[in-house]
Amino acid sequence: MEEIKQKLKEVISKLYQLDFEPSMTEAPKNFEADYSTNLAMAISKQVGKSPREIAEEIKNEVTNNVKSLEVEIAGPGFLNFKTSDEYFKTEIAKLSDNFSETIAQDDYKNQTIICEFSDPNPFKVLHVGHLYTSIVGDSISRLIEFSKGKVIRANFGGDVGLHVAKTLYSVIKNGDDTNDIEKIAKNYVEGTKAYEEDETAHAEITKLNQTIYAIAKSGPDFQYNDVEKAKIAKLYFTGRETSYNYFKDFYSKIGVKFDKYYPESTVAERGLKEVKAHPETYEESDGAIVYKGEKDGLHTRVFINKNGLPTYEAKDVGLIFTKYDDYKFDKSIVITGNDIIDYMKVVLTSISKYAPELTEKTLHLTHGNVRLPGNEKMSSRKGNFLKAIDVLNAVNDALKNEHETSDEKVSLGATKYAFLKYKIGGDIIFDPKESVKMTGNSGPYLQYSAVRASKIIGNLLKDGVSAKNEKWELSERERELIKKIIAYKNELNSAIKELSPNKLCNYLYELAQEFSRFYETTKVAGSEFEFERGQIVLAYLKVLTHGLSLLGIEVPERM
Repeated sequence: MEEIKQKLKEVISKLYQLDFEPSMTEAPKNFEADYSTNLAMAISKQVGKSPREIAEEIKNEVTNNVKSLEVEIAGPGFLNFKTSDEYFKTEIAKLSDNFSETIAQDDYKNQTIICEFSDPNPFKVLHVGHLYTSIVGDSISRLIEFSKGKVIRANFGGDVGLHVAKTLYSVIKNGDDTNDIEKIAKNYVEGTKAYEEDETAHAEITKLNQTIYAIAKSGPDFQYNDVEKAKIAKLYFTGRETSYNYFKDFYSKIGVKFDKYYPESTVAERGLKEVKAHPETYEESDGAIVYKGEKDGLHTRVFINKNGLPTYEAKDVGLIFTKYDDYKFDKSIVITGNDIIDYMKVVLTSISKYAPELTEKTLHLTHGNVRLPGNEKMSSRKGNFLKAIDVLNAVNDALKNEHETSDEKVSLGATKYAFLKYKIGGDIIFDPKESVKMTGNSGPYLQYSAVRASKIIGNLLKDGVSAKNEKWELSERERELIKKIIAYKNELNSAIKELSPNKLCNYLYELAQEFSRFYETTKVAGSEFEFERGQIVLAYLKVLTHGLSLLGIEVPERM
């Protein structure tokens, strides 16, 4: 398909002096064609001719210069292409022999992209939203890296703020320590309840919040003469370290790495500095510093509170400047839940007033909530949230119940694929039982298909492959599978341009379905065309395993 698109681009340039990127699709299976394009309609106004007339001119030019293509015109000006067996044979040979070179992409060549996702807060437990954004952010990062971009995976977390003060208030009251993440999470819920329901506790937590800011700024090695402050500092830094180790272990478990972690305490001062330096953008209101977003169709938000402390908003201001200072990024991608769309609009709009070059390079991607079937919306603040580890355990339990096995690669692949197959943006109902099915649109189905293809290749190599057979003529099943295999580069390009792992998932599922039809009807080993068919299976295996790797999914040796 890519070669046909390139040829059409050359023809358009020659006939009409247009630099136009034609779109092509696979023709429906009941058509007497392999590919179709609405190119003639798309350029009709620019050329000043009817689509049908343009289609005739393009057909004549292509037919006279490309012998491997049959071109037909349908309807008002659709161009349908029928390719020869030789075209498909050549394309599949390229993929099996020179895979990396054939599928190469370079949309992000020489660009530095900082991709910020997951963003857990110390003193809290990771929930299903962190798992989801970690999986999505990692896959998007992989797509960009494959397209020759330099990616910095970044993580931003609130190591200071009211949630920390609420937690430590409860820890101190209960006489607990901060060496256990589950204890920390329990105290956060209790501290939140006290802050919301008890006026005295509210005042104490507010005061404690200021103390924690000062402690974080002083650092873990500061020696305190005040015994109470020394106690709070020990609880704080121990709890922070407990949280960081917990995060590190979990990310390792799901195969996600980060290059940079930005604690809020490290960007807060920069945020304060920028907000205070731009009184034309941020103004005083009742002792606080705010951005009045109503003039931009938004809403007012506080950036520095009455106590002179930076809010989340000011910290996000500090973060974008710090990220640029550190990496001089060409693009900054920030992935969050869609509950902060309006919040981020205010923050970015305010920055655009004095640093538009940074906001123009920032892309905010948002996703919905992840719920198990029947679950209501959950909240870590109330303590009724779905933990990230609970999701992984539920999938592993479902795998054991359904298939009497416990392969970590399969259960993790099931989880990742179940999240990634949906378009980013809407809510997801995640059913562990559905995610581990070996049939249908699931990670294990694709993993099993890869294992099956690998077994075919292994058997061919073990027994020796017969020589090429010049009499090979493609069957319908072979044509359909090859057509789907060689569409990979185009589908991959679409997923990269739109930063949409779900597009890759959809393609891989359709590809695996096509392979299943081929497998059920076509003999490979021991057939008179085992070399040729082995080449098809090898190309299929390379495409499938490569696509899964971009989703962060590994293929087990056996299933």
